[in-house]
Amino acid sequence: MSTVRACRARPMSCKAPFLADRRGAVAFEMTIVYLFLIMSLLLPLADIAIAGFQYISAWQALRAFGQSIQYSPPTDVTNASSWTSAAVAKADSKYPISNFQLICGDSSVACSSTNTASPKYYSYATTVTLTPMVLSTVLCTSGTGNGCTYTLPYSERFQ
Repeated sequence: MSTVRACRARPMSCKAPFLADRRGAVAFEMTIVYLFLIMSLLLPLADIAIAGFQYISAWQALRAFGQSIQYSPPTDVTNASSWTSAAVAKADSKYPISNFQLICGDSSVACSSTNTASPKYYSYATTVTLTPMVLSTVLCTSGTGNGCTYTLPYSERFQ
């Protein structure tokens, strides 16, 4: 009789340990908690992090392009058409440069044969395309389902 468990002597007392042990219920609840945490916290944070990395990468591409053309300014600011195509070819292919202009003076007027005032600036822009998973209504104000694009303008003085 020593090998028989103690609860066999009384059949009703065998249920008491199972009712006190609720580890299975906690394991079931944790899947719900993990799903909630991932959907409500981690995916929106991932959207913001990806958008931040793309924004920082585009801004860095603009700055790097500005530094590369800082050391090779145009010889003639009134006719920079041939120089502009060579300068834009130096840009990062992920973030193409658009709206490249040479600005003369404090006004936002492009350099020409009549406008050669100092200081002289480069002015250009690039676009960033965001495709958020969860926060599309917050990050994209345009309302399109394919993501949204932002234009980042940049200018730098060269003379």
